[in-house]
Amino acid sequence: MTQIVSVIAAAAVTLVAASGVFAQSAAAIRGPAPVVPLASQPPAKLIVDPPLAEPLSHGRVVIQYRTENVHIAPVYGPAALAVSPRLGHLHVTIDDLPWHWLDASDEPLTLNGFPAGPHKIRVELADANHKIVDTHVVTFVVPKVKAAGY
Repeated sequence: MTQIVSVIAAAAVTLVAASGVFAQSAAAIRGPAPVVPLASQPPAKLIVDPPLAEPLSHGRVVIQYRTENVHIAPVYGPAALAVSPRLGHLHVTIDDLPWHWLDASDEPLTLNGFPAGPHKIRVELADANHKIVDTHVVTFVVPKVKAAGY
């Protein structure tokens, strides 16, 4: 029985090694370790998707985003600018209103209660001192919802 287990274990190791699982290091996939200061960092980047269609049909806007070369976190002020890898957050503005809010959750933006019609959301990636480093504008139309039975 012990020989059968040994043969199966050896076959499994051979299969894993042959599949290339060990071909790429963790650093090759995940990037630099976030606990080691970086001498230089590539520019921070914001990638924003259009709103998800199904929630939009109910007047709810769900916008997924991701960042590159910056971690979204609720850390602010001049001292936070020295942290490596860099930290940031979002400023979100709806329909060119004169105010915006800050989001540091690193979760999809979720907004409710939009009336039917065209809308625009400006999503800005800001550094820890609120300097804007990247901006995306998402435009969309909330469809008019028909009342049930009509």
